[in-house]
Order: sequence, then C-alpha cells, then structure tokens
Amino acid sequence: MKTPLIVPITEDNIAAAGSIHSLSWQESHRSFCSAAFIAKHTPQAQTLYLQRELASGKKGFMIIDEVPLGIVTIHGSLIENLYILPEHQRRGYGSMLLEFAIEQCASVPTLFILSNNDDARRLYERRGFRSTGRINKLTDTLDECEYALR
Repeated sequence: MKTPLIVPITEDNIAAAGSIHSLSWQESHRSFCSAAFIAKHTPQAQTLYLQRELASGKKGFMIIDEVPLGIVTIHGSLIENLYILPEHQRRGYGSMLLEFAIEQCASVPTLFILSNNDDARRLYERRGFRSTGRINKLTDTLDECEYALR
C-alpha cells in the first residue's frame, strides 16, 4: 500500500480541492442548513472561496491516495477547512492531514469547531485539542467553539 501524499493546493489542483470542499461541506452541514443554502456551495463556488483564502495568505494542502481525498488550510497557527470526502472518512486521512497541519503551525495550533459537530470534536480531542472557552455565536442555536492543542 502506498503512503498518501500531502501536496500544496495550487492553480493546477484547486478545482479538485474546491470539489472536495463542496461535497464535504454540503454533507457536514446538510442536517442544519437549508437546501437553498447548501445548493450555493457548488464546486465552482468553493473553488473561488479557496482561491480567496490562498490569496489572503493562507496555505492550503490536499491529501491524495491515488485520488484527491481531503484538504486543509492554515494561517499562522489557525487550522481551517479540514475536509475529507464523506466516503473516505474514518480511514485515518483526517488524522494524517491534521498531523501535517499541526506541523505547519507557527505556534500553538488552534481551530474552531461548530458546536453541533461531535465527530470533529472527538477527532480533535483525541489529538489533544481542548476548548479555550472562546465562542463565536453564529445563530441562536449554533456557535463556533475555539480549541487549542494543549
């Protein structure tokens, strides 16, 4: 078995990264976002989003195991946009990409988790991330909770 590769997101592969972001984001948000809002997150829209993220100074990376499977962006020590295609989740790719992202951080790695995303919280807590207590209120029922590697 070949070891998955982690490569920078570039103009040559950003469309694949946008597709991963779109499919994964739609799946993870389907249970609490409207169908109309989900439909706006097309591969093309998410490719443009990632282009803006990279243009703002963030670094983006993609994990490939024969085909592109996941992405992550990093800005300083903030880890964002960690997405693995739904059909490839729970196979270790998210953990590999997270470990890589941690190594890229300038100081203590931090990230935000949606308050309703128990799977992500478990992944990050298994790796040693703990809540900082900082919360960004998104709606009456949904928050973004900051976690830092302790």
